[in-house]
Amino acid sequence: MRQGEIWVNNTLAATLTENDNDYNFEYKKTYLEDENAIQISVTLPLQKEPFISEQLFPFFDGLIPEGWLLDIAHKNWKINPRDRMGLLLTTCRDCIGNISIIEKT
Repeated sequence: MRQGEIWVNNTLAATLTENDNDYNFEYKKTYLEDENAIQISVTLPLQKEPFISEQLFPFFDGLIPEGWLLDIAHKNWKINPRDRMGLLLTTCRDCIGNISIIEKT
């Protein structure tokens, strides 16, 4: 099991978990209670119930570098390009925009 904390505008918003058979995305209760909370994406609206998917959620998969940037991540960190969660946790600490993903240890 691997986990990443999802930060929005420097506020802890959610947790993304990779299990043996699926992915789980869940907003933090404190984030949902914040009147300034915004949804991570249109496909992941604010809600108490966790989202579950057999594949990495498309929003997060879209944050992973492609092309020559993916080649750099593969060569520098020795991450298999098919290890989407590993790439996400390694390369998305400082994404473009207001989202950061920090590996939870």
